[in-house]
Amino acid sequence: MLAIFKRELKAYFYSPIGYIFVGFFLLLSGYFFATDNLMHGIADIKMVFGSLNIIFLFLVPILTMRLLSEEMKNKTDQLLLTSPVSLIGIVVGKYLAAVAVFLISLIITGAYPIILYLFSSPALGEILGGYLGFFLMGAAFIAVGLFVSSLTENQVISAVATFGVLLLLWLMDMIVPFIQNRHIVSAVQWLSILQRFQDFTLGVLSLEPIVYYISFAVAFIFLTIRVLEKKRWS
Repeated sequence: MLAIFKRELKAYFYSPIGYIFVGFFLLLSGYFFATDNLMHGIADIKMVFGSLNIIFLFLVPILTMRLLSEEMKNKTDQLLLTSPVSLIGIVVGKYLAAVAVFLISLIITGAYPIILYLFSSPALGEILGGYLGFFLMGAAFIAVGLFVSSLTENQVISAVATFGVLLLLWLMDMIVPFIQNRHIVSAVQWLSILQRFQDFTLGVLSLEPIVYYISFAVAFIFLTIRVLEKKRWS
């Protein structure tokens, strides 16, 4: 797994994808930080995360579209599937590499709270909660992108399909008022990723949303492994 992780992490920065993701993430987060906080004199980092939520729907497909689609396109997936590394090691290694690129971008934005502390006294709980929640939500999004990437060898289709699935998850709260069946409502609310993010931005740290995001990511990683198992034996 470690070898896969190192290989994939290097691949991100040997190609433009890693730089595009980090560059756009920092450009957009910096823009939102300047317009939402600095220009209005507001020390509230959750406004930045709130603005990034929508943009992140476009950035995650860029990060994940090549993870498994590229292997299938280049016909190297069979070599990978027959290698001594387990399927779990392959999938988790690729997943962690994508999460690492995202985490690098997030760590760099740690300069924003420092700037806020130079001029005001923002709530530390909201800052830490916002970062933790955004990281967990991003990790869940990346797991979805990894799964979609395992379904097609076309990277463009992978990116578009990932965006579509994430957009649907993002709109879950808006769908609820139009559903009459309470069982379906419960299922839709369970799938609502954004609803659980709100507590983090308020500085409220509870076990339920943390477990939810981790379980959500694990579920899609498991589905990805199942897809690869089917390909291995087909």
